[in-house]
This record gives sequence, C-alpha cells and structure tokens, in this order.
Amino acid sequence: MKLLFVTSTRVGDAILSTGLLNKLIRDNPEVRVTVACGPAAAQLFEAVPNLDRIIVLDKMLFSLHWLRLWVLCIGSFWGLVVDLRNAPVTYLLFRRKRRGMTREGVAQRRVLRLAQVLDLEDVPAPHLWTTPATDEAAQRLIPDGPPVLAIGPTANWRAKTWRSDHFAELIGRLTGPAGILPGCRVAIFGRDDERPMALRLIEEIPAESCIDLVGKLDLLTVYACLARCDFYVGNDSGLMHLAAASGVPTLGLFGPTQEALYAPWGEHTGIVRTKIPFEEIFPAEFDHRTSDSLMDSLTVDMAERGVRDLWHRCQGVA
Repeated sequence: MKLLFVTSTRVGDAILSTGLLNKLIRDNPEVRVTVACGPAAAQLFEAVPNLDRIIVLDKMLFSLHWLRLWVLCIGSFWGLVVDLRNAPVTYLLFRRKRRGMTREGVAQRRVLRLAQVLDLEDVPAPHLWTTPATDEAAQRLIPDGPPVLAIGPTANWRAKTWRSDHFAELIGRLTGPAGILPGCRVAIFGRDDERPMALRLIEEIPAESCIDLVGKLDLLTVYACLARCDFYVGNDSGLMHLAAASGVPTLGLFGPTQEALYAPWGEHTGIVRTKIPFEEIFPAEFDHRTSDSLMDSLTVDMAERGVRDLWHRCQGVA
C-alpha cells in the first residue's frame, strides 16, 4: 500500500501527528510512505520507516503549493491519503481511501482530533524515528555522566516566553542541594534564530555544568538528546512537544496559549500556567510581533511546585 500523509507546517502540530503516522506504519508493515509537510517540519520525518519521499510544501502565491502537490502525486495510486490540512486537491488524487481532519471539535485537544481521523478510541502517542547517526551525535553531545536538566527558554513569539531570570532562579533551585537533580548538568535548547533570546540564560549557568545546544542541531538530533535528559521544563513550543515525544518528563509553561488544546501529551507530562487565565491575559491591543512577555504572573514558586509534583509522580512518590 502507498500512503500519502499530509501534515502540518508548524513543528508542534507535525510532532503531534506522528502518533497517527506511527500507528499506520505499525498496522501496515509493508506500507510505502510519502510525507508532505512544511519546510520547518520536514526534518522530523527523515528517518520514517519505509519512506519513499518527503514533499516540502513551501508556501506559494495563490496557494500554488497545493497545485505542486497534486502534480507530484497524481501519477500514483494511493491506498490511503491522510490529509490533516484538508486540502481540496487531495480529493482529486487517484486513491482507495481518503481521511481528513473533521471541521468539528476545533476547541478540542488536538491529539484527540487527530485520533478521530482514523476513528481511534485510544490516542496514539507522538513518536519520532532516529538514525544511528543522530543517536551517536546525541551521545557525543550529552555523554554519560551526571543527570541532565533540559530547558526550553524560547518560543516562536515573545509573549509566550517566561523571563530568563525566572528560568535562572528555577534552575538554581532544581540543581541545588534541596533540588530534584542536585549538581546536575543543564542543557539549553532552541533554534539558531532564537539564540539572542537564550543567551542571557546561558551566561547565568556555570560553564562547567552548561550544555549549550541552542541553534546547533537538527530536530532529530534534538529529539535524541532530549531522550538522554532526566527532566524538561520549557515554554509552550514545538520543542516542548518534541521533549514529551522523547519520553523525558516534560513540564510546559503556559500563559497566552491554551493548555486545553496544546498541553504536552504523555503519561509523564504536566503544565503550569499563569495566575491570569488565558481569557484575561491579552492587552487591549495585542500584537505577537511586538508584545513583551505575558508570563509574569507565573512565579518561580509555582513553576517549582509543578516540577516537583511531576517529578514525584514520575518517580511513583505519593
């Protein structure tokens, strides 16, 4: 069977969709997979089993990227087309079956909506695939040794970012004598263009314990590195979903985004949000391009309690 899997442009949404893809591959071991996605998410799928092709959908004027997808796919007969973007052109492909996202339940958690695409009762957990090269790189970057606290201090818009001095204080508490990971190493993650956002925090961490990975890795290597960490704390971002998918205990920090829709998924995940609820947090004239952080009502005490609660839950401590 040939599978065309059309997924998101955004990294976080693409990560959440990997659970669906993983189930299709496990249930159909002989399937040949073509993935269509945006350029930011393409790296996530490079090690997919039975992969024939990744079609990168660069946005074009007049939505011509969808015409390009049709041109590239019309010559094949697809056993199944899964279109999570609901593009009209996928109805025009030669196929046995087509499944897409429903228009209903837009206020529902995204992983639940994804499960409905295949009428699944159980939500398939996000899952990524690595290569020996990415695993070896992760072991080199985070070698065996003391535990590692992973931090994601960045996000795609500043309003979602907890301030660097808050992260620095939280790290001090968690790595101190009374913390959950006393004397541990601290790994800082983020994209290359987010480095200015993370630089102040990097400078606050003692050089001998800091593992600076901001802007230095592809997404699959980041995923493999996160799997070698012992705990993750970060803003609501694609990196948060990547951490949760890797299996590391993951605490997401929320303010001007809705945890009801985008909380990290998995047994070992949790969230802490600002005292100000989502419905009240935005100023009268909000512009995500210019807004300062809207996370200030999330205190370090609140974040530390969230970390400790999740840590104890993952350790089986009442």
